[in-house]
Amino acid sequence: MAERPFIKMHGLGNDFVVLDARAAALVLTPGQVRAVADRRLGVGCDQVIVIEPPKDESADAFMRIYNADGGEVSACGNAARCIAALIMREMNAGEAVIETNAGLLDALSAGDDMISVDMGPARLDWRDIPLAAACDTLHLDVEAGPFSDPAAVGMGNPHAVFFVDDAENAPLETFGPVIERHRMFPERANVGVAQVISPAEIRLRVWERGAGITSACGTGACAALVAASRRGLCGRVAAVAVDGGRLRIEWLPDNHVLMTGPAKISFTGVLLL
Repeated sequence: MAERPFIKMHGLGNDFVVLDARAAALVLTPGQVRAVADRRLGVGCDQVIVIEPPKDESADAFMRIYNADGGEVSACGNAARCIAALIMREMNAGEAVIETNAGLLDALSAGDDMISVDMGPARLDWRDIPLAAACDTLHLDVEAGPFSDPAAVGMGNPHAVFFVDDAENAPLETFGPVIERHRMFPERANVGVAQVISPAEIRLRVWERGAGITSACGTGACAALVAASRRGLCGRVAAVAVDGGRLRIEWLPDNHVLMTGPAKISFTGVLLL
């Protein structure tokens, strides 16, 4: 085993163990990821993030994302803000380009530990989300318990957004894992329950595939705003209130989604891997 420094970070409580593999390559097994993410026996986190050299010459760093269950995924909005904050600090710059398996993300400093990230285009075609069959992505034939008629949005990862009257008491912990593995979602789904408080505010809770209910989900907030706007429940800009705080989400005219929120360092340490 070798010593690996890490940084513990979070975006509104959605927490990450960040490892830097730019100088020395690092390949993590699913078992290693689960051990690091374990909240009793490891450091504890929702996702493990590995910073790697960029493949695209226009990017400043590549971000590899592992969920707590050991599976690799392509997108994580809160992690994107955290990694962008680290890279900006390292470069003494106010902007950065983060490469992911879902594409390039442009990030800007918004002051006071706030970071704005262009999360790329909202994917609304069933093939791009992806879904298992051709359908109207604004009204899916998916239901479980009290949840039905979700909208589907791809934000580099698949989201099913259910609109509810009471997000606080919706039984997400019971039906989230059921919907996550519904046959309509070949890559599983992140499951959001969204309550439109006003045209300018959405209350959101999310069951993240491979992580469970998290205090914040950046891509989930983006998906909720897009879905609500498509249904005429709000405009193209709104505050999305998650368990850990608030994100500002804007669905731009070019179909890209801009997310603004905090990125914080909790502590640093060393892992034996």
